[in-house]
Amino acid sequence: MDGKTSGVIRCESLWKIYGPDPGGIFRKHDGAPSDEALKESGHIAAVNNISLEISRGEMLVVMGLSGSGKSTLVRCLSRLVESTAGRVEMDGQDLFALDEKELIELWRHKMGMVFQHFALLPHKTVLENVAFPLQMQGITPDVRRAKALEMIELVGLSGRENYFPRELSGGQQQRVGIARSLAVDPGIWFLDEPFSALDPLIRREMQDEFLRLQEMLKKSIVFITHDFDEALRLADRIAILYHGKVEQIGTPEEIVMNPATDYVARFTSEVPRARVLTVGSFVVAGEGDGVEPVAKDTPIASILRRIVLSPDARIPVVEDNGRHLGVIDRNALLDALFG
Repeated sequence: MDGKTSGVIRCESLWKIYGPDPGGIFRKHDGAPSDEALKESGHIAAVNNISLEISRGEMLVVMGLSGSGKSTLVRCLSRLVESTAGRVEMDGQDLFALDEKELIELWRHKMGMVFQHFALLPHKTVLENVAFPLQMQGITPDVRRAKALEMIELVGLSGRENYFPRELSGGQQQRVGIARSLAVDPGIWFLDEPFSALDPLIRREMQDEFLRLQEMLKKSIVFITHDFDEALRLADRIAILYHGKVEQIGTPEEIVMNPATDYVARFTSEVPRARVLTVGSFVVAGEGDGVEPVAKDTPIASILRRIVLSPDARIPVVEDNGRHLGVIDRNALLDALFG
C-alpha cells in the first residue's frame, strides 16, 4: 500500500454501539443497523462499520469534528474499549481472541499510547516516569534506567531527568509522555490529540520534534487531530470521519483535490491548495534549462514565488535519488491553484 511493506494493523467491519443491549440491536438488524434504526432505538454508533489498514511505517491521521468517533476508533483498535462487532488484527493476530493476560502483555510490549492529557505521575521524576512501563514489565533497574535515559535524550530532555512534572513546561511534559510511550519500543503508536492543549508555538515545535522522531524510528502511527494544518504536516494518509463512518481515506493531496463526498469537500474547502499540492503532480516530459531542479515531493507553496517570477523557466523535477522526471507544467499548476 503506497510503497509500504505490509499492514501492521487492520480492522474489518468494526462497530461500537452505545445504548441498551448494543449486541441485541446489532443482531436484530442482521449486523447492519441503519442510521434510522439506531436513532429510533436510542442507540449511537460511535464507530460505524469501519474497515481500514495501517501499513508498516505509515502515519495515518484520523480527523473529524467533535463527536465523529475519532477517539472511540483508536480505543477500539487498541482494545481499550470492547467493540460491539468486527475484527481487529495486529501483525495478523486477532486482538479479540486474546484473554485479559495476553491483552495486557500486548499493551505493555507492542503498543505505545499518548493522549491529550499527559497523565504523568506527579510524585515521580522524569526518569521514573519514563522508566515506569519498563518497571511494569519487570525489567531490572539498571536496564530500565539506561533505556529511560536513552529515550529522554531522544526527545531532547537530557539534564532534566531528575525534574518533577511540576517543574516542566507543557511542551516538556508532553515530551516526557512521548518518551514514556516509546520506552517499550512499541510496534504501533496511538496518539489522541497529543498537542491540542499546547500553545501554538510550542505545538509547532512539538510537531517538528515528532517528525524528527518519526524519520528516525519509522513507527506505524495512528494520530488523531482536528487541526488540518497539523494533519497536512504529519500525515502519510488522512482518514476523515463523520458520525462514526469513514467518509474518505487518502493522501492529503487526494483528499483536498478529489473529495469523495460533499462533507469532505466542505471539510477541506478552506485548505490552501498550494500547501497540499506537490510538484510531482505537474510534471511533463522535457529537459530543464539549467536552473536548479526541485524534488517531486516539494510542496507547491515553497516554489510558487519562483514559478510566478520566472514564467519562462523550465524547472526540472527529480526523484529523491536525483533521477530526472521532466519539467513543471506551469499552466496546469496555476490552473489547479486558481481555476
